[in-house]
Amino acid sequence: MTVEPMLRLIAGVFISASVLLGIYVHPYFLWFTLFVGLNLFQSAFTRWCPMMAILRRAGVPDHVERLRRVAT
Repeated sequence: MTVEPMLRLIAGVFISASVLLGIYVHPYFLWFTLFVGLNLFQSAFTRWCPMMAILRRAGVPDHVERLRRVAT
């Protein structure tokens, strides 16, 4: 799995978990949902997302790197 699908997976899990926690534990968990949404919003304009930087440092390949590996 490359960085972009992994980012979508993590964002979906974070949003789902925070909504469920907001419903069943405490409404303040919904602020985390807002944080994730705003982070995705700003990354659309700046082309930079903190989670993508974390994933790259963890060794998750970008799409281009994966294509290079397949081609060799």
